[in-house]
Amino acid sequence: MKPSFILLFLVSIFSGELVAQTSIGIKAGYTQSSATYRTSLGTYPRDVTGFRAPSYSLVIEQFFEKNAGGQIEFQLLTTGYHATDTINTGNKTSFNYLKVPILSNFYLGNSGRFHIKIGPHLGYLMNVDDELRVIEGDLVIPTYGQEGDKPRKLMYGLTAGVGLSKLFGNHTIQGEVRYSYEFGNPEAQERIFDLNFTQLEFSLSYLFRVLD
Repeated sequence: MKPSFILLFLVSIFSGELVAQTSIGIKAGYTQSSATYRTSLGTYPRDVTGFRAPSYSLVIEQFFEKNAGGQIEFQLLTTGYHATDTINTGNKTSFNYLKVPILSNFYLGNSGRFHIKIGPHLGYLMNVDDELRVIEGDLVIPTYGQEGDKPRKLMYGLTAGVGLSKLFGNHTIQGEVRYSYEFGNPEAQERIFDLNFTQLEFSLSYLFRVLD
């Protein structure tokens, strides 16, 4: 995803031509994370059990004509794994990100609306916590929160969600289920070939219209 796309989106939100209906609000929910990794090129991908963690967001939503719009979020997200497979059993690592989804929104309905949201996201790794470390070995995911570990800071991927919105005058309540896939790999020292995360998020949002 090119940075120019993000800049264009932000400029369009705050431009004078597209302020017909702008809402700002907060979102809270729970995220179920999971991970897939390969120790070397050509090896079989291994799935690692994730864990649930709360997430919180500041949301700016722009509603355009013809039941379409867009939004940008600033989300505090924890992802990672708490492995219960036979290779990584007992190990738990959490990655804490500031995640920024940039989504296109499509609506069906009036005061009660069904919506679909899809778009790219970027994120920055704030810190890593190796909460539990029991197993080591060649097939085990390496540590990322220890001294000398240098995980990549940038995350990027795609996000998509569906949900329901209810309008009460200038107020909007949204319930949503969202799925995200990470293309970024935090491994920067070639200790394993690949590590990717997914998130399944259940959330509730409150938005207040600030511009008509």
